[in-house]
Amino acid sequence: MRLYVNIDHVATLRQARRTDEPDPVAAAELAEGAGADGITAHLREDRRHVNDDDLERLARGVRTVLNAELATASDVLDTVCRLRPYQATLVPERREEITTEGGLALSRDDPALPRALERLNAAGIRVSLFIDPDRATVDQARRLGVAAVELHTGKYAHSWRAGAAAIDELRAAARHAKAAGLAVHAGHGLTYLNVQPVAAIPELEELNIGHSIVSRAVLTGMTEAVRTMRGLIDAARRAR
Repeated sequence: MRLYVNIDHVATLRQARRTDEPDPVAAAELAEGAGADGITAHLREDRRHVNDDDLERLARGVRTVLNAELATASDVLDTVCRLRPYQATLVPERREEITTEGGLALSRDDPALPRALERLNAAGIRVSLFIDPDRATVDQARRLGVAAVELHTGKYAHSWRAGAAAIDELRAAARHAKAAGLAVHAGHGLTYLNVQPVAAIPELEELNIGHSIVSRAVLTGMTEAVRTMRGLIDAARRAR
């Protein structure tokens, strides 16, 4: 299973002082050295954490692969299409939210989404859609012709101590997506305490984890933070 480390909140910490440190690009280099299979960065329309210069430098400096998260804002699309990261993950975005609160509402038939897909595909970028873990949304994603979906694990992250319903929902959605021919990723709210049941889902091939790793890194360093997460994921895969 691939572990992509999201470095957004290294930039969040930097922006708290509007200074030049900590540098998210330096964090990405350390994460790769500790075993990350890829780096994820979300260039939001309001540039609240990662900015254009960060993404430019990540596109030049990442040695593994870069996964750019974005919504459908035209200026962000311009930047991502120009930089041509390995993967782009389209996510919903609202200025008033603290973080992404759910998957794309594919049933709304937003005309901006197919236009964004067309542009990303024309740039030769692999596209994933960040969606809620339900069969109908998976089917809608498949009809859009994308290579992959990333299942939103927020519901599980908020309820994993209370029972098995949310993890069962993720398992079912992952099976359905895999059977539909989609590559299956997952992310949002995964931590050192709750990651292993998700990592053990056999159809999943990629996890995107950021805030928990960055939080641990503040106390223990990025190398230890990534190695610990890498070990938990690998152990879960061996045990299934």
